[in-house]
Amino acid sequence: MVELKRDLGVWGAAAIVVGTVIGSGIFLVPKKMVLSVGSAEMVFFVFVFGGLLSLAGALTYAELAAMMPEAGGEYAYLREAYGPFYAFVYGWTQLWVAKSGSIASLATAFFIYLANFFPGLEATIFSSSWLEIKSGQLLAMVVIGALGFLNYFGVKVGGGVQVGVTILKVALIGLIILAGLTFGGGTVANYTTSIPASTGGIAGFFAALVAALWAYDGWNNVSMVSSEIKNPQRNLPLALILGTLTVMAIYLGANLAYFYVLPAEVVASSDRVAAEMMRRIWDAPGANAVSIAAMISIFAALNGSILSGARVPFAMARDKLFFSSIATVHPKYFTPANSIMLLSAWSMLFVLTGRYDQLFTCVIFASWILYGMATASVLVLRRKRPDLARPYKTLGYPFVPIVFVLVAGALIVSTLLESPRESLLGLGIIAIGIPFYRHWSRLKSAN
Repeated sequence: MVELKRDLGVWGAAAIVVGTVIGSGIFLVPKKMVLSVGSAEMVFFVFVFGGLLSLAGALTYAELAAMMPEAGGEYAYLREAYGPFYAFVYGWTQLWVAKSGSIASLATAFFIYLANFFPGLEATIFSSSWLEIKSGQLLAMVVIGALGFLNYFGVKVGGGVQVGVTILKVALIGLIILAGLTFGGGTVANYTTSIPASTGGIAGFFAALVAALWAYDGWNNVSMVSSEIKNPQRNLPLALILGTLTVMAIYLGANLAYFYVLPAEVVASSDRVAAEMMRRIWDAPGANAVSIAAMISIFAALNGSILSGARVPFAMARDKLFFSSIATVHPKYFTPANSIMLLSAWSMLFVLTGRYDQLFTCVIFASWILYGMATASVLVLRRKRPDLARPYKTLGYPFVPIVFVLVAGALIVSTLLESPRESLLGLGIIAIGIPFYRHWSRLKSAN
């Protein structure tokens, strides 16, 4: 049987962390956050808190990834800790909504930024009572298809592109930060500015934290390609921890620049805070530079999402809990070729329908349950499987994973109270998968 090939080094793995996490969020979420908490100081606090929470998850996942360097990441951890059903639920959710919805959202954001230069992309080419298609959506589909095609030819090719594009986008964001802090003509007094919070209190804190965690989302993706990383016992923990710390530093630097140039009330009214900052420094060319940086950033996040996300249905199929053809490894390129094509095609359909945002909102509740369970699995496996080799052990165990699980639990409760309809719909999406699990489970038992 042809197996996946370990062609990704530590820099390729770290580039998946940084490149996948930094998408469009850093250009968009400060507005939501300052409206929720009301002050620049609280925005910084929430970004630091969200970063430390993500780091707690990365420290925990580092133990799991080094212990079980298998394709699928969390899928493998949930399977070992709780059994195949919870692993299947995770894979089902990732494929049909979470990962595909994220890819579709990124591709659409790419065309929206590109439309700043080519307004014709916003033109509607088909419209009916239930569907509207813009020419930019077709471009977004082409971008997904092209990156899927690229990753079809080997993880080394996809990883090389990921390293190159990630270096470029970090450099461009670094220049934006430098421009804001050096040429912005701002004042440190902006760091203490505030507005009346639209939400405020504990609810406002969690609303801002959800926005921050959306910006940090993706630090776990490198674990999905564990079976293709060289020396995973060393390189996976390094990639997870160094990648997450790098993202934290970039996000804090970006917000230092934003609020140095712009007071809280301007950030609260700016849908694209980075563009507004650069417009004040260099007028229209500055705003255009941000659009270019955002497109490169989104492109890297798209490539990393396709590269990592395709390994989850592959892992399910290898366990005979999904279509057997998805378990195929290409004999020449050593990639999960059919899984890449499936994820890419489904994500392209999401773009076409324009309905992915609602579905992605619905699955956030269920996804955080599974993220919390995956992190808790380090506690479960310490007791259940003490025999497993642990080349890296979680720093601050058991405090670090417990804190992550508790905050994840608080987010789950907050989301359920604030968005009960979406939360229940998210659980409904999971419920749809149960008959399929029973079907494949019976087939597996019969063989």
